[in-house]
Amino acid sequence: QVQLVESGGGLVQAGGSLRLSCAASGLPSSTYSMAWFRQAPGKEREFVASIRWSGGSINYADSVKGRFTISRDNAKNTVYLEMNSLKPEDTAVYYCAARTNIFKYDYWGQGTQVTVSS
Repeated sequence: QVQLVESGGGLVQAGGSLRLSCAASGLPSSTYSMAWFRQAPGKEREFVASIRWSGGSINYADSVKGRFTISRDNAKNTVYLEMNSLKPEDTAVYYCAARTNIFKYDYWGQGTQVTVSS
């Protein structure tokens, strides 16, 4: 059974930094990629960043390019999201997701709240 557990969220002032972690267990060897999504109140969930589990391809939403960095530690089965120069519009619940097939992200964590005050 795949489980994803996020941590590291919190309250930070604008311009500050946070690092989110996603500890994964039960991932199959066929895991294709991991990603972070976020959902702000009253808005749809949106893509933030993704990383191929085997290495290589990394993608970011335009809104976070240059500020956020996604990374992984395969030995620890953990994915990180380093967030710098945070803005109030980054306030959201951040979710970790795993894609074990080529079609869609099929496993999700419970989410961690990030609040950026102005």
